[in-house]
Amino acid sequence: MDNKDYLEKILPHKKPMILIDDILGYSIKEGWLRSVVTINNNSLFFDKTLGGISSVAGIEYMAQTIGCYAFLKSGREEPQIGFLLGTRLYNNKLSLFKENETFEILVKEVFSGNDIVSFDCFIYNHNEEVASATVNVYQNEETGVLNV
Repeated sequence: MDNKDYLEKILPHKKPMILIDDILGYSIKEGWLRSVVTINNNSLFFDKTLGGISSVAGIEYMAQTIGCYAFLKSGREEPQIGFLLGTRLYNNKLSLFKENETFEILVKEVFSGNDIVSFDCFIYNHNEEVASATVNVYQNEETGVLNV
């Protein structure tokens, strides 16, 4: 099974909308998950004239990483459709996620209450932080599952 097949089982997306490549590690107890994406000319949203992907896609990399965390935290067999409510302070040093570059995405759960869950999210390239944001998502209390 390739990593995209695995991610398709835990994210409520189908190929080619799965943008991240793999999960590098996680701790539900500590409230974090780290994923990775390598940009290539077959990546969805790749712009050949620019040689990469707009840095705006970083929000979706963060959201999909949160989705992986949500699935693993839930302990369910099927991924749940979720709701990204918004983001604050999307700081980014890049105009482009360049071809052949690898980026690590780290999400940390920092707040949970009143059906809202907030994550501090970071994107790294060669261990240097290149983007960050606080991402807010909706948690469905009825099912007890974090929806992203």
